[in-house]
Amino acid sequence: MIENCVEILLVEDNPHDIKLAMYAFKSNNVANKVQVVRDGAEALEFIFCTGRYAHRNIENSPKVILLDLKLPLVDGTEVLRRIKADPRTEMIPVVVMTASKEERDIAETYHLGVNSYIVKPVDFDQFTEVVKQLGFYWMLLNQPPVAGK
Repeated sequence: MIENCVEILLVEDNPHDIKLAMYAFKSNNVANKVQVVRDGAEALEFIFCTGRYAHRNIENSPKVILLDLKLPLVDGTEVLRRIKADPRTEMIPVVVMTASKEERDIAETYHLGVNSYIVKPVDFDQFTEVVKQLGFYWMLLNQPPVAGK
């Protein structure tokens, strides 16, 4: 069911950052369908179609995942590790969007296969611009591989 296909999966536990991101997507007409999950365990259920999301088809993967690192239950690094370790999901672009500037976080996520690492700006206008640009790039400009190739 293509009409139910999620374009962006936003994995974020901060309600303020969720509001800002959704505002940026909506005001810039970036994506038609954004799914928000608020912890790493829920993200894994959504991505792998288990638990609360067992009704989903794994073939309807998001076009891009925006992933915070500091998440409750399962941290973002572990979510990334599982996404990139599974042949069904390894090609989904994952953009880490986090407050962490720690070199070890940056190095580890790139080692695990993250497509981009962005440190969240604190300023409202900068944050909305970053989210807008991410949406435009990953939804309109990026050319993903054909599924199953």
